[in-house]
Amino acid sequence: MSNLDRQAALTVCGGRGFVVAEPVRELLSPRHVQLGESTEVRRLLPNLGRRMVGAWAFVDHYGPDDIADEPGMQVPPHPHMGLQTVSWLHEGEVLHRDSTGSLETIRPRELGLMTSGRAISHSEESPKSHARFLHGAQLWVALPDAHRHVEPHFQHHANLPQVTAAGLTATVILGELDGAESPGTTYTPLIGADLALTAGAETRLPLDPDFEYAVLSMSGEAHVDGVPVLPGSMLYLGCGRRELPLRAISDAGLMLLGGEPFEEEIVMFWNWIGRSQQDIEEAREAWTNGTRFGEVKGYDGAPLPAPELPATPLKPRGRVR
Repeated sequence: MSNLDRQAALTVCGGRGFVVAEPVRELLSPRHVQLGESTEVRRLLPNLGRRMVGAWAFVDHYGPDDIADEPGMQVPPHPHMGLQTVSWLHEGEVLHRDSTGSLETIRPRELGLMTSGRAISHSEESPKSHARFLHGAQLWVALPDAHRHVEPHFQHHANLPQVTAAGLTATVILGELDGAESPGTTYTPLIGADLALTAGAETRLPLDPDFEYAVLSMSGEAHVDGVPVLPGSMLYLGCGRRELPLRAISDAGLMLLGGEPFEEEIVMFWNWIGRSQQDIEEAREAWTNGTRFGEVKGYDGAPLPAPELPATPLKPRGRVR
């Protein structure tokens, strides 16, 4: 799942000046975005109130969608640069193809991690024979300037480390949590973890006070630091926390996202992250001319055209709070 918005805007994100340096409880509501004919996503990042959490720069939550009689996810070939994509499923399967030749079916609680580096293109689709329900999240991690031109590559990890406590199973997607470390490659200090809570569970999750954090609700009802967080919403928590109280009202699925505040300001447009409007303009020209981003072989359909860039130059970013 990627950004298919035909009215994409140039957006400036990042910079420590926009990080809340103390614990907060800021509930973010999603923007609903239609992707194709049968998939609608709830976009939590970038958000009018919050554009990044550590290096996490883009968060879509989708489903559960009944796709028994639908094609499901159908995202034609499209480009990326300057970021990593994280595909995370609770239900269903997604077939990933990319211009490095990778071909992989991603299943629930398996990590599909694509590092675009300087340039990559890929497609995502539900297999022709697929499960009835599709439910998951698509996330992006911004690459720091020192690594944003690395060679593109794809990683698939079917078995990930877990941390357990009474009523809690935490699967470490990226980074490290309570001594358990994901095999996925990272380029900045960060954490991504899937939290499965059983009804009635009460626990406290250890955190790094130097990180900023947010919690995305995938399913069920849980209270995060006393705040009810329902599916499709995200609670931004700021920095300065050493632990996070969790209480499950029902069986619940959450995603913990965090990391060191991202110092660099980045420019996002469509499926690209750069450092200037010129970076974006050059990427758009390269994709339009069929250069640099390679070819996705085996997908039955044409690649996506890039949206038009805004006629007005990029505006400086205003402070969030």
